Amino acid sequence: MSVARLKVLGVFAALLVAGCTGGGTLHSNVSSGNGPDEFGILPSKELVVPSDLSSLPPPNPTGVNRTDQDPLGDAVAALGGSAAARSSLNTAIPSADTALVNYASRQGRDANIRQVVAQEDEEFRDRRGRFTSIRVSKKGLYEQVYRPQTLDFREEWWRWKRAGVRTPAAPGN
Repeated sequence: MSVARLKVLGVFAALLVAGCTGGGTLHSNVSSGNGPDEFGILPSKELVVPSDLSSLPPPNPTGVNRTDQDPLGDAVAALGGSAAARSSLNTAIPSADTALVNYASRQGRDANIRQVVAQEDEEFRDRRGRFTSIRVSKKGLYEQVYRPQTLDFREEWWRWKRAGVRTPAAPGN
């Protein structure tokens, strides 16, 4: 066997073995180890002594404090928005969005929707049973488990187009 063939065979064998490696994806629902979740750890902000101690807010053991990280607020501020308007302390609907919220909730709204969706998702995963942890393909477990609940946007677009509905945001109209 020639040296060139041996090199090609060696590269092919290395690729074959590399393709068989395990390991989860970012969407995997299964922990890859017994250590802490490195994405769930947020360091505190630096402690700073203000020039006027009377400007400090009163202690609130159950609320947020000035050293807590606020990644979403930081991202809003970095993109030019108002981090104060997005503050986790501010749960009221901004006046600029009141009309939108009223229109979107004209058929009623469920204030408990997050808990309802979490419960339904838990029941869905329980119905899947023990087979949800079996990996059949290289695709992530998340994609496999939730595939029946996905929406094919192309098929949906064609369905609306066949019905004669104008969709100006979609190309081809």
